[in-house]
Amino acid sequence: SFFILFYVFSFDFDNLFCVGWHIRLTYGLDYKGNLCGDKHAHPGLRKLELKYWLNPNQVYQSGVKDSQFKLSNARSICLWDCPIPSEDSLNWVCDYPEGDIRLSMRDWINRNYDYYEFLTPEMRNTSLQLQGPCYPVIFPSVNVYWSCQFIARASNISLRHWQQMGGVNINEDMVIDKSIHRSINSRSSVLKRYMADIGKSWPVLIVCGGMLPLFLSVIWLLMIRHFVSAMPWITVALFNILIITVTMFYYLKAGWIGNDAISPIIGEHDPYINVVGRELHHLRAVAILMTFVMVVSILTSIAIIRRILMATSVLKATKRLFCASNCLQVAAKVIGEVQALIIFPIIPYAILAIFYMFWISAALHLFSSGQVVKNNCNTNCCAYDLVAKKVNCDGCCGYSIHYTPHIAVAIFFHLFGGYWATQFFIACSSTVIAGSVASYYWARGETSPEIPFLPVFASMKRLIRYNLGSVALGSLVVSFVESIRFILESIRRKLKVAGVTSDGWFGKIGNHTSQGCLRCVEWTIKSVNRNAYIMIAITGKSFFKASEIATELIMNNILRIGKVNVIGDVILFLGKLCVSLSSAVFGFLMLDTYKYRAAHNKISSPLLPVLICWALGYVVATLFFAVVEMSIDTIILSFCQDSEEHQGTAQYAPPLLIETLGDQNEMQRLTQ
Repeated sequence: SFFILFYVFSFDFDNLFCVGWHIRLTYGLDYKGNLCGDKHAHPGLRKLELKYWLNPNQVYQSGVKDSQFKLSNARSICLWDCPIPSEDSLNWVCDYPEGDIRLSMRDWINRNYDYYEFLTPEMRNTSLQLQGPCYPVIFPSVNVYWSCQFIARASNISLRHWQQMGGVNINEDMVIDKSIHRSINSRSSVLKRYMADIGKSWPVLIVCGGMLPLFLSVIWLLMIRHFVSAMPWITVALFNILIITVTMFYYLKAGWIGNDAISPIIGEHDPYINVVGRELHHLRAVAILMTFVMVVSILTSIAIIRRILMATSVLKATKRLFCASNCLQVAAKVIGEVQALIIFPIIPYAILAIFYMFWISAALHLFSSGQVVKNNCNTNCCAYDLVAKKVNCDGCCGYSIHYTPHIAVAIFFHLFGGYWATQFFIACSSTVIAGSVASYYWARGETSPEIPFLPVFASMKRLIRYNLGSVALGSLVVSFVESIRFILESIRRKLKVAGVTSDGWFGKIGNHTSQGCLRCVEWTIKSVNRNAYIMIAITGKSFFKASEIATELIMNNILRIGKVNVIGDVILFLGKLCVSLSSAVFGFLMLDTYKYRAAHNKISSPLLPVLICWALGYVVATLFFAVVEMSIDTIILSFCQDSEEHQGTAQYAPPLLIETLGDQNEMQRLTQ
């Protein structure tokens, strides 16, 4: 029944792909509600991708404190490039050619948007009143994320010509700069740019988030089979090198090292113009966080290196149990099983890769969806209408993209579905591996009718036929707990920003205690689920019954499991981090090429693409490292189950496993 719920959920998720119907992540809207760069707009705006505000006084008014006028209502059009003032005269930017202005859009662009000489005396007079159709270029502007950012440094020559022609007063305050800057750096604009970065950097996500971790995970599995004793040293050293490298890359992009800080300005510009985007502040915050993580990680790895080396015996035991052809005389069958286990993660990897391509594409559509509606404003603004041949003071409100409540629900639904699907596929992979290893253990590793031919495929068959509902339920529990923790954390942050939370020591203790409890609950749920998947594969029980059996086994054999399992997980966890950190490093290197630093493919910040490469690398590493991780856990739980069923003496365990776990009599005494 829970698998049916998962299927219905996935079906609804696929339908979400059609919700987003316009891409508005990069370009803005003009005063007619057209999307800049849209060739189907009226007039056609193909390659006119820059949003430019015509009236500087409206821009100024929108930035004045307590002003009712908003920048979204200021008259704006789409241009090829940002205008600059003339050095010896006055440049004009005129509205789209319509009515009596017999110019094509191409001619309008070739004339640098200036047809002032064709205006009638009435039109020239309204233009001098800043009512159009032509407006003076007084302030220089620069392309900042496809919007022309005014620089509050008026051209004296242009301003003198304007005053000599009898133009109205133009405000020159810094507010004109800050108004557009505030709009460009609003939270919604930054979020859209981050989502656009994902769409632009899709080749990086495929290479660094998919192909590279696949290659590195296979290499790591092969190395752990042939260089067991050296792997703790290699893993710890590589982990420290990689986390230092990633931190240094963040410092570079934050501008604290070298001159390679990210810039919001697109294209060539005056080097003396300095514009800072919110993305730079985000990078600096992450750089500080990474510094703390780097220091803690290095100190922790140094402190536990002695315990990490103890994991070598566990890994050796697992390797010999898999390759037990010499001690247990299982030649071809065991070798065939090992080979199938190593290549099996490619199957869930391929499924997840296809899923993520659709999921990310649907996410881009969702975040760019919405309805273009005219703003509801009571602003008294007038502009010359070329079609009506008069000044119109009624319809001067601008357009905005409004997101209805069901879009927000759909986005949450989409994010939850992506996390649930990821946990589901990882759980399926873990259950198949556990079933394969359990088949080998309970047949004493010998050629026996009880071992099915190709245990991996037999385990997959059992999963599909009997256990998909239990696996879907387990992954749903993890996703639900994680979602609750995320919602509570979001509420906590909002309360902290609003100043509602107590700043006293009692409030701080309660805050940190609640966070710690939620993380403990999350960790416990994930741990119980992993062991439940093993018992599902071993016993075929339902999820809750398997969880009960697994928990009872763990509590009865806590010393035995603590001696082996905890130590072995350390190096596996560090191995996953090495793979994911390598993906992040190569993501930085690819995003630092010219393709992603200029023109249309320029990304606002490498932050989100690198984090996604990091996350995808960790997911891929989890799929492949589960071969070793789940093998260790399955063998240990099978050993404990074997001991429980035979009064403390395992009957099916190979001698090497008993040797690894220590003296049998002592272990039995401690367990009792």
